[in-house]
Amino acid sequence: MEKQLKVTYHHNSGFSVQVGSTLLVFDYWEGERRQLSSVGQLNTKILSVFEEVYVFVSHVHADHLDPVIYEWREELPNINYVVSSDLPIGKRGKRIAPLETLELTKDISVSAFDSTDLGVSFLVTAYGMRIFHAGDLNLWHWRQESTLREIEAAEEAFYKACDPIPVDGIDLAMFPVDPRQGMMYDAGANHFILSKKPRLFVPMHWQERPEVAVDFARRASTQHTDVIAITHPGETATITYSDQYIDIHIAEPPKDLTDMPPQSLYTPKHTPKDPNDPFIDSDLPVDLS
Repeated sequence: MEKQLKVTYHHNSGFSVQVGSTLLVFDYWEGERRQLSSVGQLNTKILSVFEEVYVFVSHVHADHLDPVIYEWREELPNINYVVSSDLPIGKRGKRIAPLETLELTKDISVSAFDSTDLGVSFLVTAYGMRIFHAGDLNLWHWRQESTLREIEAAEEAFYKACDPIPVDGIDLAMFPVDPRQGMMYDAGANHFILSKKPRLFVPMHWQERPEVAVDFARRASTQHTDVIAITHPGETATITYSDQYIDIHIAEPPKDLTDMPPQSLYTPKHTPKDPNDPFIDSDLPVDLS
């Protein structure tokens, strides 16, 4: 049976993932001085297209937590937030700690795992799709500067944090490849690909150096894992999975969204119908197969 999701890149570690009529938003941030273009932004008009919206915040760092996400609730009171247990949360929100699992609906759950920085990483299961967002989980070491003892401690902490994460079965993983680390900056990402075998891996947190993500994607794919780089704000990848294959279609965003409806980037809740259709008002279920 085929499964499909659509992942959109926003900025830094910020992504949204559409599964059926549900949107999952991870570590959304519009950048310092709000430099993210309108093409890459989320807003209440776009979010209102979806029947369910879940916003995930892995930790308190400013480049993973944009206060604008809480402004969305003013127009969308049913929006849901899931945040790391060390963060404050108001109405319509839940905290989650490492190794905890929350059942959000009968079809959506989230498990949290540890991080090697602040907060948690997330594994969301939605309608049979398993989506992993690492937050700041990474093998944080600086090979040219760190001492051998510091490198060994970083490796031990990283392997310990990764160990409980399931092997196989992850359909999409978003994970840091931070070039500020210098030599072997991609060691954590390579370990995650080889040990956890996600079907699709998307690099993030590449510090506004898209060539780093592109180069990593070019050389990091394995027999079990495809690696793609989506580096333009608003760029989307539609991924169709079956047991035998994975089909990936990447679409660059338009240059200007001023006159374009939100459905241009996201599938609406229901397919528009012929106005002459006598069943126009029927409320048919969304096909998530």
